[in-house]
Amino acid sequence: MSSPLDDAGSPMGGAGSPMGGAGSPVGGGGSLVRGGVAGLAGAVVNAGSQFLIVVALTRGLDAGTAGAIFTATTLCLMVAGILRLDSGNGLIYFIARSRRHGRHDISRYFRTALVPVIVLSVITAILVIVWADAITVALVPTHATAASGSAASSTAVTSTASSSVTAVLGSALRVLGVALPVIVCADVLVSATRGFGSMRPTALLSGVLQPAAQLVLVGAVALAGAATGLSWALPAAWAVPALPVLILSALWLRRRVPAEPYVTGTRGSDAGETAGPDVPGTPGLDVPGTPGPDVPGTPGPDVPGTAGPYVGGTAGEFWRYVGPRALGGAVQAVFQRLDIVIVAVLAGPEEAALYTAATRFKVVGQLVNQGLTQAVQPRLIRALAEGDLSLARKLYQITTMWLIVLTWPLWLGYAALAPWLLRVFGDGYRHGAAVAAVLAATMMLATACGMADVVLIAAGATASSMVNILGAIAVTIALDVVLVPSHGAFGAVLGWSGGVLAKNLLPLFQIARRYELRPFGVHSLPSLRPWRAEEAT
Repeated sequence: MSSPLDDAGSPMGGAGSPMGGAGSPVGGGGSLVRGGVAGLAGAVVNAGSQFLIVVALTRGLDAGTAGAIFTATTLCLMVAGILRLDSGNGLIYFIARSRRHGRHDISRYFRTALVPVIVLSVITAILVIVWADAITVALVPTHATAASGSAASSTAVTSTASSSVTAVLGSALRVLGVALPVIVCADVLVSATRGFGSMRPTALLSGVLQPAAQLVLVGAVALAGAATGLSWALPAAWAVPALPVLILSALWLRRRVPAEPYVTGTRGSDAGETAGPDVPGTPGLDVPGTPGPDVPGTPGPDVPGTAGPYVGGTAGEFWRYVGPRALGGAVQAVFQRLDIVIVAVLAGPEEAALYTAATRFKVVGQLVNQGLTQAVQPRLIRALAEGDLSLARKLYQITTMWLIVLTWPLWLGYAALAPWLLRVFGDGYRHGAAVAAVLAATMMLATACGMADVVLIAAGATASSMVNILGAIAVTIALDVVLVPSHGAFGAVLGWSGGVLAKNLLPLFQIARRYELRPFGVHSLPSLRPWRAEEAT
């Protein structure tokens, strides 16, 4: 019986090619749209589940407790993003290259990627569990209790509420600390499946199974009122679905990754393939640590787009590529999550809950972007590695146009209907309409830039990407420190907006100057007719 995660029928899958089957119009408008369908479907389910989880928490809990849970889960995701070391994207890159060159030394890359990730995750988990109380004290501000000192009874009530929030946050941090290694490894393995050209595992596991299970479990716990006596139950319900995702992705990969490295044609299982050191243009014997043949025009091991021999399976090769991006990935993880933590520290858990609710709709745009990115990233890497700027330009312009078509109506509708839409979170969240308006305008501008940072990374400019994100974080922190204490959630969204614009405009300028790649051009409008774009390929 075939698994539902099999490659057969996958819009990007196909035997023998990580980018598509033989004869597939790689980079064609229709192919790209179909290739993104699985990712977009998963994004829709994910966005809906995340939204409903926030609704369940804001309506089932008081603002302080909800803010504590949001702060803990946000901190967990931020730390997990750092601990991944961007090894998932590294595996995508090297798996796709290994398959392209007919080499099957993929298992070495998994060992190289996973060992440091697991070690760092376990160490960090232990530190979080041991220092949970100290972290809680740092995250929960003291001004919440001082604000109501006008009456003794009011102070007592506020102090009790603050103690309850502190207890919830401390318990949540301990539970999430235990789950941290599982969350990190699950994400890395799911990412690695895309190196085989299949979007199905990502769509089904990360896009459907995990968020849907989180919604069911968190919703059940919130409705049961477990937060009052079992403060560990909510974060546990949120974290547990990562375990089946880890197991299923590992099983999927185990079926496709040979236990021992070999070169195509040197094993009997490679039906119809022949190889030998005496046949020009075919791989030589697989001697660990030695390079394969020098194939002109193929990318070298370190810098995409440079010609040179293909060297497989070395830790140095992997980390020379991933190392700079690991720091960039960590910075990116901080940038994506830092705003909620800053609001909690500077303005309190209640404002953090308001900010989370009002900005929850940004997940819709981010996940649509993620769905298309996951589909186009391997093709961009291939196009830029081969110096095919016309294909890279076509991919960039097609995805930009589809991002606008899919997300701008959502942002316009959200800005107009925010005063009514925010009521779904509860009566206390209606005054977040101004936050929603800033969010919508910022996301529309960011979407118009397209996947500028993804293109920059695919071109191998990981250091430039890292510098850009560091600059964006600096802008966000500077604005937050000035604006959040006096304006709360609204000040936070202004700081976030400044950072997002910096993060998108800087790579937009760089790829236009270096590669003459722009988000709009001759491929923009034809991309809306994918069947005709495919015929023209």
